Amino acid sequence: MLPLLGEEAFGNPHSDHWYGWRAAKAIDEAAEKVAALLGADPGEIVFTSGATEANNLAIRGLAMSQSPARTQILTTAIEHKCVLNSAILLCRQGFVVEFVPIDEVGRVDCDALESMLSDKTALVSVMTANNEIGTIQPIEKIGALCRARGIPFHTDAAQAAGRVPIDAESIGADLISLSAHKIYGPKGIGALYVSRYCPVELEPLVVGGAQQHGLRAGTVSPFLCAGLGEACRLARLEMVRDRAHCEVLRDAFVSKLSSRVEIKVNGATESRLPGNLNVQIPGSDASSLLASLQDRIAASTGSACNSGLIEPSYVLTALGLTLEEANSSIRFGFGRFTTIEEVESAATMLAERVEHYSRDLAVG
Repeated sequence: MLPLLGEEAFGNPHSDHWYGWRAAKAIDEAAEKVAALLGADPGEIVFTSGATEANNLAIRGLAMSQSPARTQILTTAIEHKCVLNSAILLCRQGFVVEFVPIDEVGRVDCDALESMLSDKTALVSVMTANNEIGTIQPIEKIGALCRARGIPFHTDAAQAAGRVPIDAESIGADLISLSAHKIYGPKGIGALYVSRYCPVELEPLVVGGAQQHGLRAGTVSPFLCAGLGEACRLARLEMVRDRAHCEVLRDAFVSKLSSRVEIKVNGATESRLPGNLNVQIPGSDASSLLASLQDRIAASTGSACNSGLIEPSYVLTALGLTLEEANSSIRFGFGRFTTIEEVESAATMLAERVEHYSRDLAVG
């Protein structure tokens, strides 16, 4: 990224001169790396400010360019807030949002989805993997159902891209969103894959010039694009190693913690992201536990998009958890740079704090 802040590459990448060509070359190279991670073509990549903008462009862009007869939007109740709020915003324009049923681990009921598809369906949006519980969706089957009916399918892959293999063609997705900072890239940059075979042409949200095939006007940042591209290259290179590493860490954490306190894992136990763990600690108050350890353990009770909200996780309650169960749940993340020593230390500190609170309650 740093060379692109220098004078030689400071030109506008959309200008037709030497300085612009240097900057444009960096963007083209970044698009190739992003496309390689998704099994796509560089010409199908649109750079955005992150997955939130990519999801907005995908959902609102698809809906606004649809036939007036297509008013049904299908999604799930456990999507990221930017997906849910984009869909709900469209209700003001006459669209109807319907939620596809999910099971107790957050997996989509594909039979129910198939029965809900109709000539009125404008689009289907289902995330590849959930950000809170890590459950991986059967997106290949969802994509096949949509493709058979000629219905655009969008998947928010911000949590999954770079962690599990994603091939745009094989999963049948017309649009895929991702974000750089989820794979150790810079914040403020993401991308939307737009298939050349997408049955509907997207309506842009940001209008102006003809940059990025007319789908997102404005000058693209070579500096940020280079960061996203390199993060995608490294994620593709390290994916198998990262997955094995994270699975070892996650299993070690569960083993260490469960040997001292009672826990229950939320979400799928098999088909889930390797670096995600969401656990209930019955009888505890997750917020109080984390508050007492926030200077030593980085964990959360929900997603970052809900930061500051004093309420239970909408994802966990959508799974059928009671308020008490949701309020006793904590989400942990394990990544490329997490060590086994850190995991064991975190599990020990958490167990000690739970035991301390349990003794206090017993005495009280």
